[in-house]
Amino acid sequence: MARFELKLPKMGESVAEATITNWLKNVGEHIDMDEAVLEIATDKVDSEVPSEVSGTLVEILFQVDDVVQVGQTIAIIETEGGAIATTPEVKLEVPVAVAEVAKTVEVAIEASAPGDFSGSDKFFSPLVKNMAKTEGISLTELESISGSGKDGRVNKEDILKYIETRNSQVTSSNVVAPATSTQQPKTQNPAPVSVNGGDEIVEMDRMRKLISGYMVASVQTSAHVQSFIEVDVTNIVKWRDKVKAAFEKREGEKLTFTPIMMEAVAKALKDFPGMNISVDGDFIIKRKNINLGMAAALPNGNLIVPVIKNADQLNLVGMAKAVNDLGGRAKAGKLKPDDTQGGTYTVTNVGTFGSVFGTPIINQPQVGILALGAIRKVPAVIETPEGDFIGIRQKMFLSHSYDHRVVDGALGGSFVKRVAEYLEAFDVNRDF
Repeated sequence: MARFELKLPKMGESVAEATITNWLKNVGEHIDMDEAVLEIATDKVDSEVPSEVSGTLVEILFQVDDVVQVGQTIAIIETEGGAIATTPEVKLEVPVAVAEVAKTVEVAIEASAPGDFSGSDKFFSPLVKNMAKTEGISLTELESISGSGKDGRVNKEDILKYIETRNSQVTSSNVVAPATSTQQPKTQNPAPVSVNGGDEIVEMDRMRKLISGYMVASVQTSAHVQSFIEVDVTNIVKWRDKVKAAFEKREGEKLTFTPIMMEAVAKALKDFPGMNISVDGDFIIKRKNINLGMAAALPNGNLIVPVIKNADQLNLVGMAKAVNDLGGRAKAGKLKPDDTQGGTYTVTNVGTFGSVFGTPIINQPQVGILALGAIRKVPAVIETPEGDFIGIRQKMFLSHSYDHRVVDGALGGSFVKRVAEYLEAFDVNRDF
C-alpha cells in the first residue's frame, strides 16, 4: 500500500490560497482517479479538487472553513501498488515523534506565551493561529473565544470581533478581561432569527460578501461617470433570425446577440486603446491584450465575470463558442480560477432582465464597463433620398460607465459611439 498526499493545486497566477467549503468524501470512502474530493472557494470562483489517483481516503488534514495555501497537503489517500512514493518509515518514527511533540507541548504550556497553541484540545485553523500570533493573543484567550463556525470552531470573523472588542476595552479602561471578551462575540454573532414573526435576518453567503466588498470598493475608488447612446440594431436582428438555425446546425452552438456585441466592443477597444487600461495607484497600465469580461448571473442570484482572452483575435464563431462555454460553465459552477483572471474591459447584458439601460459599476482595476440594454421595437424616423418617414425599428441603449480619473468624456463618449457605429454598420450579407 502507498500513501498519496493530495495537495491544493495551483489555481491561477494571483490565487495563493483557498477556503475549504465542503468535503465530498469522508475518511474510509473509495475515490476514483479524477473524482472530486472536496469543494473550495477563492476570492474569484468556487471549484472542486479532483484526486490524481485511485484509492481510499484515510486522512483529512483540514476542515470546512479552513484556509489552505496552494501546495499544502490537504488529505492522504491510500493507494494499491508502489507506483507512488511510500513512507514506510512513518510508523517506525511515530513513537519518537510523539515523544518529541509531547516535550514541546509541555514547554509551550509552561511558557504560556502568545503564539503557542499546540497544547489546546480545540482545533484552530492555520489562519486563525497566524492571526492570534500576530495580535498577541494567548492560548487561554483563544480558547475563551466563542466560535461561530461549524461545531463551534473559531473562524476569521470571530478573531476580528474579539480583537475589536479587546482593543475598545483597552482604550476605555486599559484592562483586558477575557471573561467579558468571551461574552461579546456571542452578542455580535446572532443566528438567523425571525423579527416580529415575519422578517428574517439572514447572513450573506460567502460570494455575496465578496461581491458587496468589491462593489463598495469600486465606487470608493473610481470617479464613475456615464455616457448613453441609442443604437439601431434592426439589421443585426434580421441577420440573426436568418442564420441562427444554420449556425446551430453547422457549429453545434446557439447564436445569441452577445457574441455579436462583444465582437463590436473588441473592435472599438482596438480603435481606442485608452479604454483598454488599468490603474495602479498613480500609474496607468496600458494592456497589450484585449480580454473581455462577461458578467454572468448565477442561479443563486450572485454574479461572476468570466473572461474571454484575446477577444479581438476571435471571429464570430470563436466568440460565440467562448461566450456559450463560459456562460454554461458559470451557471454549472464549473469555472476555473483562471477563467476569471486577466480581464481588461467588461460587458454586462442588463437587457436579459428587460432593463432598457443601466449604470454599471466598474470592475476594478479596469476603467470601463458597458451595459447592453434590451432590444425593443420602437417607432423611429427613417431618412431616405425620397424624404423622412416613420417606421418600426429594433433599437437598444448602450450604457457606458468609465473612470473619470483617467478617462475624460471625449474618450468615453467616442468609444461607445464607435461601438454603436460598428453595430449599425453590420453587414447583413456576411457569412458567419
